[in-house]
Amino acid sequence: MRIAAFGFRSVPPSKGAAGADKFALELFPRLVKRGHSVVAYNRRYPDVFVDISEYKGVKIKTLTTTNKKGFDTLLHSFKCTWDIIVNNTADVVHIQNGGNSIWALPLRIFGKKVFISQDGVDWKRDKWPWYGKLYLKLSAFITAHIPNEVIFDNVIAKRLFEERFNKKFKFIPFGSEVEPVKHNSDILQKLNLIKGSYYLFVGRFIPDKGLHYLIPAFKNSNSKKKLVLIGGSPNPSPYEQTLFGMGNEQIVFPGYIYGDDVNTLMMNAYCYIQPSDVEGLSPVVLTVMGLNVPLIVSDIEENQYAVQDTARMFKKGNIGSLTEEINYCEDNYPEMLSLAARAQERALSVFNWEMVADEHVRVFAGA
Repeated sequence: MRIAAFGFRSVPPSKGAAGADKFALELFPRLVKRGHSVVAYNRRYPDVFVDISEYKGVKIKTLTTTNKKGFDTLLHSFKCTWDIIVNNTADVVHIQNGGNSIWALPLRIFGKKVFISQDGVDWKRDKWPWYGKLYLKLSAFITAHIPNEVIFDNVIAKRLFEERFNKKFKFIPFGSEVEPVKHNSDILQKLNLIKGSYYLFVGRFIPDKGLHYLIPAFKNSNSKKKLVLIGGSPNPSPYEQTLFGMGNEQIVFPGYIYGDDVNTLMMNAYCYIQPSDVEGLSPVVLTVMGLNVPLIVSDIEENQYAVQDTARMFKKGNIGSLTEEINYCEDNYPEMLSLAARAQERALSVFNWEMVADEHVRVFAGA
């Protein structure tokens, strides 16, 4: 198959990356290994882009977009759609994010098979203003009816869409395993960290990730360790500046890190914390599970589905509840390690990237 893909930021990930970029990084090279050609459309922001034309057999086409929040995705997706149609770069188009579903219509008119990966209920995310949420609700209707198929990575969002639109959709979860670190990363030394001396979060600094709960909860806890917050929003925001202002000597903001360095940070963390209000099936949580690292997560349905009984949970949005779980982790670490071992077993048996790739091939070929 000739496959084109857009809706993520870049392969490999760059500043501002999210779960969609992790998904693209893991899936597309595996599709190439299975004999298919893949064109991945990267975004070039005025100040951020990855200057490559190929990654592990995946052809990279980089198209410029704007820094303006909310419009960067629309502009880039329009350019991708135009390029796919005009230059006939693919027969199968894989789009991430239901907010891009409007481009399914012209692509289908021009004979392309279109598949959309929907990772959650986007209009519930606090980062969107009212008009953004309205647009995403309209996009959800288009998502449900225009593409050849919609693929969900978590059963909760799939159930909501099926109830809302009285249709059945595909379910393919994310994988969990990561490639072994190829070299001894010096990232711990660079950040003045030692194994087991820090809690960790990796992700975008946006309201629905819950960092405004995590920072005060950690400061209120009994822990003397550090809290390392990896990432940041793609466009500097007042919210991000507020988070920086909440910091102290225990809280480390190293900026955006990916690849072997971030895997090294995960493997050596005392505990990983995922405080999100809204998530799909988080690829970071699955990765941490696969790495045998203790976890504390918010009790949203998506996290409950991912970890089941293999991690500690706190009440979503509740600073006091999260503080209690951090203190529990400090006082009951042998139990946390036991939970982590069970999480690893679940992750590697249920959430496997090779199976994910095989399932996508079957869906693409069968529609």
